[in-house]
Amino acid sequence: QVQLVESGGGAVQAGGSLTLSCAASRYIPCMGWFRQAPGKEREGVASSVSAGSTSYADSVKGRFTIRKDIANNTLYLTMNSLKPEDTAMYFCAAGWYGDASCALGRFRPMYWGQGTQVTVSS
Repeated sequence: QVQLVESGGGAVQAGGSLTLSCAASRYIPCMGWFRQAPGKEREGVASSVSAGSTSYADSVKGRFTIRKDIANNTLYLTMNSLKPEDTAMYFCAAGWYGDASCALGRFRPMYWGQGTQVTVSS
């Protein structure tokens, strides 16, 4: 079993930045972020196995950056140029997958965090 604990959410104005963190209780290769806005389905935001293996949703490419601190089993999501449509509950997710199965669209998380709220005002 792997526990995931997110932190770093909050309220920010459009154009601002936030960095989310996800601490895993042990090493797990595939980690990523999903989000769910009210009334919408949960969607993948970004995922990573290593620095050279990352995957992003088209809606966040160029604005969000995912990074893994393998030594500390911690995943980060730096979000820049935030938009009101980025408002959602953000969930950390993880699974025992390699590069191919960790890519968004294929990634089926085995573990979930409790979520952290991000609110972007216009």
